[in-house]
Amino acid sequence: MPSEPFEDRTLSPYTGYTRAHWEAVADSLLAAVAPYATADGALYHFPGEHTSVSGRLSDGLEGYARTLLLAAFRRDEKVLERYADGLAAGTAGVWPRVEHRSQPLVEAASIALALRLTRPLLWDRLDDGVRQRAARWLGDGLTAEPWPCNWELFPVTVGGFLQEIGHEPEASRAAIDRGLERIEQWYLGDGWYTDGHGRKFDYYNGWAMHLYPVLHAWLADDTRLLDLYGGRLEAHLADYARLFGGDGAPLLQGRSLTYRFATAAPLWLGALTGRTPLSPGETRRLASGALRYFLDRGAVDDRGLLSLGWHGPDDALLQAYSGPASPYWASKAFVGLLLPPDHEVWTTAEEPGPTDRADAVTPVGPPNWLLQSTTSDGVVRLHNHGSEDARYDPYYTRLAYSTATAPSAPSAPSASSASYDNSVIVGDDPSRTEIEPLGVGAGWAASRHTVGDGIRVTSLVVARGAVEVRAHLVSGAAPGTSVRVTGWAARDGLRSELLPVLGLTDALTGRTQEGDTLFVALARLTGEPDPAPLGETVSVRADGPGELDVRWSGGSGARVRLDGRGVEVTVRD
Repeated sequence: MPSEPFEDRTLSPYTGYTRAHWEAVADSLLAAVAPYATADGALYHFPGEHTSVSGRLSDGLEGYARTLLLAAFRRDEKVLERYADGLAAGTAGVWPRVEHRSQPLVEAASIALALRLTRPLLWDRLDDGVRQRAARWLGDGLTAEPWPCNWELFPVTVGGFLQEIGHEPEASRAAIDRGLERIEQWYLGDGWYTDGHGRKFDYYNGWAMHLYPVLHAWLADDTRLLDLYGGRLEAHLADYARLFGGDGAPLLQGRSLTYRFATAAPLWLGALTGRTPLSPGETRRLASGALRYFLDRGAVDDRGLLSLGWHGPDDALLQAYSGPASPYWASKAFVGLLLPPDHEVWTTAEEPGPTDRADAVTPVGPPNWLLQSTTSDGVVRLHNHGSEDARYDPYYTRLAYSTATAPSAPSAPSASSASYDNSVIVGDDPSRTEIEPLGVGAGWAASRHTVGDGIRVTSLVVARGAVEVRAHLVSGAAPGTSVRVTGWAARDGLRSELLPVLGLTDALTGRTQEGDTLFVALARLTGEPDPAPLGETVSVRADGPGELDVRWSGGSGARVRLDGRGVEVTVRD
């Protein structure tokens, strides 16, 4: 990034970043996209051959809308002028209409939110004819049917702006009420939503399901709604803060990961609305850590553009809806710039985040996750025993994810089963579908899933420090069926270990017996240069069919029972 401000290691001992860095990054991103606007400013066509399933015209609208959102958070009047020109041209027939379940509905929400945030700087300065055309174009978003997921909040966001300017107030109110009512069916408590039907838990909780209702309530100055949605955000942030590694990395799990540092958005939103359990210094440490993590690892190319990927370009992360401008939903991270420079979130010294403070193994109830973090290497591990979206395997269906590894993703169905990390392969089938949560508690999590026709696997992890005991009970398989377990796909100097304990050979393979068969292994992902031998950290003894006694080297442990009915865990301090 050009002309980067000097680091301030006094104010920001963890990241060196200050508000000036956030402003500089925003300015650089906005300057870099300007050459790719069409002559009328209505579309932004970024270089490259990749096109989303919605087509080039929609992708160009996406480029306008998502970078406008960044300009709105930056509140730069000169930059907003060029977006005013694009709005005039786009609504004069350039942009595709907002229709049922169409990508323009997504972008209409970004445009509406940007116009609402900058009304005195942009909307109020437009000619009346442009305002009327823009309101009509956005108005289609009030009745366009969204996909049944976070998309339900796009008509809410459009309606919030149109209601504020007095355009179709009844229809706007109806769109707001309808969308907010629909997301209630997906709220599972403790600050967690599933992103539509089923059990889809990922960053959409933060950068969509919380962001839009809370911003709407805040902008509307609606105390009742802010108490409701702000309270949920505050509860969510208590878990969410644990999803960042010591190097600032978010967990590599879920879909739309190319939005990268958009993961910072709910952190800032909590500070903006006063609905957060985090201190100002912790908020900035986590948010700036995420921004710096990606900037230091090539997320911005030599043209100053955000690429489609994680660090640099990476096609493995893309979905059909990913277009060249999709990464600019990262603009949501800059919601923090709505906080004035003298706000304590900018002036207080950075404070340690959860991963910096102490080793922790934390159960998260609604998604049935177990979060395992270690301060020595800054790695956060997520044990997934309740989240599934088969459309986006392998970023949902693995047993575990981390801030320092990526799930291995074979390019062909015929690929070796060894290519599947954090999996149980029964026969030649590495699939994990119909995930059923069986509980989560102090140091453990469990679930059951389907592998092929009639075969079910009950899985349990018990964790302490960086060490994991993984147990898998295979039911319904023919005797002699091969079983293979895999561990972490380590990278960047990390060490991945997997040791057989029960039912497995040294090659981590075994075979089923008559009836249910139990397989147990020890696993560890660590960045420590010289950790204690894995086999000395814990002992596991079989006390009967499906019964295990786990004893950590320090003396504590757990009694475990797995059977066809579920899992029972008794923890001993």
